[in-house]
Amino acid sequence: MIRDTESFSLLLDTLRRFTRDKLIPREAEVCETDEIPADILAEMKGMGLFGLTVPEEYGGLGLTMEEEVLVAMELCRASPAFRSIMGTNNGIGSLGIVIDGTAAQKKTWLPRLARGELIGSFALTEPGAGSDAGSLTTRAVRDGDHYVLNGAKRYITNAPEAGIFTVMARTDLQSKDARGVSAFIVERDSPGLTVGKPDRKMGQRGSHTADVVFDNVRVPAANLIGGKENLGFKTAMKVLDKARLTIAAVCVGAADRMLDDTLHYVMERRQFGQPVGEFQLVQAMLADCRTELLAARSMTVESARQRDAGEDVTLEASCCKYYASEMCGRVADRCVQMHGGAGYMQEYAIERFYRDVRLFRLYEGTSQIQQLVIARQMIKQLKR
Repeated sequence: MIRDTESFSLLLDTLRRFTRDKLIPREAEVCETDEIPADILAEMKGMGLFGLTVPEEYGGLGLTMEEEVLVAMELCRASPAFRSIMGTNNGIGSLGIVIDGTAAQKKTWLPRLARGELIGSFALTEPGAGSDAGSLTTRAVRDGDHYVLNGAKRYITNAPEAGIFTVMARTDLQSKDARGVSAFIVERDSPGLTVGKPDRKMGQRGSHTADVVFDNVRVPAANLIGGKENLGFKTAMKVLDKARLTIAAVCVGAADRMLDDTLHYVMERRQFGQPVGEFQLVQAMLADCRTELLAARSMTVESARQRDAGEDVTLEASCCKYYASEMCGRVADRCVQMHGGAGYMQEYAIERFYRDVRLFRLYEGTSQIQQLVIARQMIKQLKR
């Protein structure tokens, strides 16, 4: 659902120019320094990019799902790290509060997230609980008007920069599955909360993850999302349904950039007296990339429209995330191949993108988890 076509077209045009003129020229700098430049961060905040999906009454732009995926496709033509720094504020770092938070929680935290004064982070994964998120062991024990949290989280995006964490912790200590999990808003400066050193990753320099450890961290009971215990996993799944559509859009944007760069390269690079792009086997790879890219874009936009219409898109979101992330990996591989030896050299963006996009098939649920979600949803629908 696009609420105002003219206004949204102006927004997309602005983001297209910003990506082309400001972000893409700074990609090598981000990769070299492992940091988003301060002036870029300031400009992002000034443009309202940290509050794209935060409701308008809390200072955000309140984008619909369709608008959000189209914006992601534009921004992610640049290095994924640029989107990542503000992506948690628009996604998993704020969604729990937006979807299930109390009125007081929304009023307290969402305006600051929208302005970029705070970076939000989502702490679900643990050293022993990744794909099997229901087996998490971080505990939250009620103590008067506080909860005491103990445990550790792993691979937490934007943890080094985060001001608040949405933390999934077990409140029903007798439960052995997701039904005993609650969601909490935990402030960065809480005594006993420690953020580890940034992880050294294969790619996505400039986008940071780290461990987060909770050692008798006291969290006000008012920070229990929704004010009710044992509903945290349901909140997490709502968050991930939306996040998976966003990641699908991110994959489309990255694949579009890789293919565009590659098309220009093969039409400039000459072998045997003609552009490499004139050879039929290269053309076959170009055609495969464009066809799969169009399919991923179409299914993502259509599923976003269904979500805007109020439909349950758990199955569709997993389909989009699964297909788009796998598509993006295939496009990256073909584009390296079409670059030939140059594709293995760091002076070309495709070498960096090849490493960066590998993560998309792992986070927000691996491709194999998406397959399980899709099949289980199919069986569930059949039994209705």
